[in-house]
Parts: sequence; C-alpha cells; structure tokens
Amino acid sequence: MGSEPHSQVLVEETSSVRILTLNRPKHLNALSFNMITRLLQLFLAYEEDPSVKLVILKGQGRAFCAGGDVPAIVRDIRLGKWRRSADFMSLGYNLHYVMATYCKAQVSILNGIVMGGGVGVCVHGRFRIATENTVFAMPETSLGIFPDVGASYFLSRLPGFFGEYVGLTGARLDGAEMLACGLATHFVPSTRLTALEADLCRVGSSDPVTYASTILDAYTQHPHPKQKSACHRLDVIDKCFSRRTVEEIISALEREATHKPDDWISATIGALKKASPASLKISLRSVRLEDASQACNDGKDKLTVIVLFKFQIREGRLQGLGQCLIRENRMVAHMMKGDISKDFVEGCRAILIDKDRNPKWDPRRLEDMKDNMVDKYFKRVEEEEGWEDLKLPPRKHLPASAIAKL
Repeated sequence: MGSEPHSQVLVEETSSVRILTLNRPKHLNALSFNMITRLLQLFLAYEEDPSVKLVILKGQGRAFCAGGDVPAIVRDIRLGKWRRSADFMSLGYNLHYVMATYCKAQVSILNGIVMGGGVGVCVHGRFRIATENTVFAMPETSLGIFPDVGASYFLSRLPGFFGEYVGLTGARLDGAEMLACGLATHFVPSTRLTALEADLCRVGSSDPVTYASTILDAYTQHPHPKQKSACHRLDVIDKCFSRRTVEEIISALEREATHKPDDWISATIGALKKASPASLKISLRSVRLEDASQACNDGKDKLTVIVLFKFQIREGRLQGLGQCLIRENRMVAHMMKGDISKDFVEGCRAILIDKDRNPKWDPRRLEDMKDNMVDKYFKRVEEEEGWEDLKLPPRKHLPASAIAKL
C-alpha cells in the first residue's frame, strides 16, 4: 500500500482501491482551492484507470469536512477579488457533478463533522457512511449565504418538507437522523471502521458496487433517532415548512407554539429569526418548486399555476442536478459580488472571524427583502469582463444510476 504523506489530501493505494483522506485537521478539513483541485484531478484520473474499482473518502481527525475555506473566500472579496472566490466555488460545483455522475463506487466515511461544502463532496456519491460521531448541518443561512453544493437538488428530495427545515434552520443532525432521512446510506459504529475499510479493500475482481453493498450491509446498524429528534416532528415540519413564504412558515410555527409550548419549536423559530432574511428567502426559492400538475389537480386555474411557479418558488424539486448547480453558481456569484446584499461577508465576520455572533443584516427584516430582489439572484451575472454560466465537465462514462440525476 503506497501513500503521499505531506499533502492536504492523503492518498493510499491498494491494487484496486484508493483511499483519500482530507488532511487539514486543525481546520476541520475545510476545503482549500488546492484540495478541490486535487480531488477533481484524482477522481478524473481514477475514472480512466481500469485497475481502480473503488474510491474511499474520509477525513483526518474529528471532522470529515466542515465546509469550504470561508475565511480565505472572505479575504478575497474584501480585496475586491470576488471573481476569484466565485471561481473557487465553480470548481467545487464541477467536483460535485463529477462525483454525482461517477462510474465507479465512492464510499464516504462521515465519522465526525460534515457541514456545508463538506456535504457536497460526499452526498452525491453512491455510499455515505454515518457513525455515532457524525454531526451534519447546512448552516449557510446563519452566515448570510444559502445551502449550495447541489443542496437545492438533494434537500428538495428529502421526505416531505424536511429539506426546507434542514436548509432554512441549519439544524444539526446526528448519524441516526441522517440514516432515517436518507442523507446517509448506512450507519456503522466508529469502532468497526478499520475492519470495514480492510474488507472493502478486498474487492478484487468482484463487481465493486455489489461487493461494497454486501460488505456495508453486513456492517451496518439501524439506530433509532433520539426521542427529541426532528425525525419525530415530521407532521409539524410538513405542516409549517410547506408554507409559501418564510413569513408564513414562521407564523405557522408560532401558532403551533401557542397551542402546545415546545422547546423544539421555540428553537426552530429562534434559528429562523437569527438568520439572514435575504438568505432565507433565496434559499426557500432554491429548494423546491411546486408541481404544477398537482396544482391543477387541486382545482387551480392556469393563471394561478403560473403565479405559483413564480412565487411558490421551490425550484430544485423538478430540476436535474446539473441545472441546480448552474443556478446555484449564478446565485453564489451574486453573493460574492455583493451587488444585492453584503450579508455573506457580514455573516462570516460575525460568526467565523470576529465571533461576536451579532451580524447586522441588510435588509434587516424579511418584509424588506422584496420579491424583485430575490429574483435578481437567479439571473445571470452581468459583468464587464464577461461572466459566464457554469460549464459542467463532459462525462464519458455515465452509469445508469446517474442518468436520473441529470
């Protein structure tokens, strides 16, 4: 077994398996430009190498990956180099697309923190292994951005309106909850991970997907979510987070709280009220678009359906992953440019840099974030240098499992 010891991405090689370890433990393996470049290079190279059957991705230390290297992104924006930050994000989206359409099996071992950009480098792969140490979150709205990395695709496909809940509130999920809602495919106790890796490396001449499935099924457990888990609140989540606007979601939660005082509902309302109003509104639009055929079946006329498409605004549900990434790339470019709102820089300052946890959002109130302002995030960026939409890499070896995502 060979390795590359002094790298932000460690590489271990067996005859037919490659084990990639994210190696910035002091930074919770936050993804740098070099890490994303290296991962993309490796994944594309392994795709062309017939000897590689399986890719295992994991993190060094107590995190799988806590997200992107946000302080570096903010530094570039403050220096007036928002294009460089936007290009960094575009490179990440290309990596996510390659992982989602990968012809070989990717096994991600999520033994620790997995948040934001870290979700993007695992959730699109075939196998996602949670443990008792896993802590998942998409905390972007508290930072003045929105759940990206293809989140408008995968959150919109969670049961009911659980995706809206996770994306808008930044709620933390443990390994059992990830398994229950489908964000993880398997749950394996951390004490068994070494043995699991060793067995996966014995894939030999077997079909890698069938072999990995068999091994993972033998190791996996099925823990029940804890009593206070949001997984037991799906009725309230569906009732409240199915509302048309963020304001209506909060009002519905407040009505629930008056009927039956509940710490979970209070915490959920609190998270929404602390988040960036701009981020909440564009995130809700990005996640799900109401199905027009259902609207028609419910007796709504054609004009009403058109209005629903414009204002019901959950766009990810009926789009393929490629469309979602191209749209998210437009949105993130507007965020980096700061031409509509500068909440991203302010949120990162308050939460990650100065850590005073007192961001000054602009606009400050939900009602001040008008629909026409939200609309701008979904339009192409007009830039003198000639900004272009995301160009996704061509894919030659599409597996049947990937076609449905496109």
